Amino acid sequence: MKIGIVGLSLSGKTTLFNALTGSAIDTAAYMGGKKDAHHAVVKVPDERIEQLNTIFQPKKKTPATIEYIDLAGLTAHAQKKSGFSDQFLGQIRLVDAILVLVRDFANENVPHPLETIDSRRDLELVQAEFILSDLAIIENRMTRLEKQMRAKKSDSDIKEHALLDRFKVLLEDGKVLRELDLSVEEEMIIRGFQFLSRKPLIAVININEDRIGRDDELVLPLAEILGKNAVVLPIAAQIESEIQQLPEDEAELFRRDMGIQTRAMDRLIRESFTLLGIINFFTVGEDEVRAWTIAQGTAAPQAAGAIHTDFERGFIRAEVVSYNEFIQRKSLAHCRNDGVLRLEGKTYIVKDGDIINFLFAV
Repeated sequence: MKIGIVGLSLSGKTTLFNALTGSAIDTAAYMGGKKDAHHAVVKVPDERIEQLNTIFQPKKKTPATIEYIDLAGLTAHAQKKSGFSDQFLGQIRLVDAILVLVRDFANENVPHPLETIDSRRDLELVQAEFILSDLAIIENRMTRLEKQMRAKKSDSDIKEHALLDRFKVLLEDGKVLRELDLSVEEEMIIRGFQFLSRKPLIAVININEDRIGRDDELVLPLAEILGKNAVVLPIAAQIESEIQQLPEDEAELFRRDMGIQTRAMDRLIRESFTLLGIINFFTVGEDEVRAWTIAQGTAAPQAAGAIHTDFERGFIRAEVVSYNEFIQRKSLAHCRNDGVLRLEGKTYIVKDGDIINFLFAV
């Protein structure tokens, strides 16, 4: 799973990136804006894989991961003139979800590029740029389709043009494509476009430490403008970044004193998994205990394909036990004896926490 971090310049994106990834990138180097993206892969904290590791004592433990990409800061004036750069678009279209950081903190040493602090305005500005970017793609594609259809009409071109026209009307009304419920066929038609306003969105409000715990007054006004497949989280990025650099025992005391109940990284990962409809299943053994990330609703053969395409191609059946059933017995043999380790076929929908051994032949 890839999450791209975007926002106006001086909103604290690199500070948040440090807080989420444990990096120590010097934010002062980017006071004037930056062009290069930072990448970091974060291991997903999961008590279940720790317990499985303790039981099996494997040679290797492999948790699920999330890749965070800290993209270039957006400059409002530059956007109005020329839109997103090709480099920026090339990076952001590859992510699974977009994290938009909006500034709610005041710091006279770090002036806001628009002079005043207004998180709603900043979020609407960035979201409007997503809409304009999607509109430009749709208009260009519709023009090409119309040219093709003048020469020869095909059912696929007609369907695509009608769908894009529906999108165009919505976007011109200032609404995002996340608002639409699409059929499987329609999702296939637009899959290659990677529309920005269609991607799940996480709006993070970068707050001062004195706003910690006052969530509703910040979250509700922004949640109203985002629509479907979006979530709002207030995070004090500067404090979280400083805590991330401390030993864990000191960090826990610091969080308690500040009234921070859960680490920013844990909150964001939990919300990201929920927003994207992502779950984990596990494979276990003496060689490796590993978490695998799949979409909720994935059938057993496709889940097997997350491990290797041969597993999906030659899928026979899956031996499955839920994590909770296993942890009560702490042995696959005991699970088999108690009848909770079961055989499932091609129609089985994998559940979060399933421990699975795939049987296949190629």
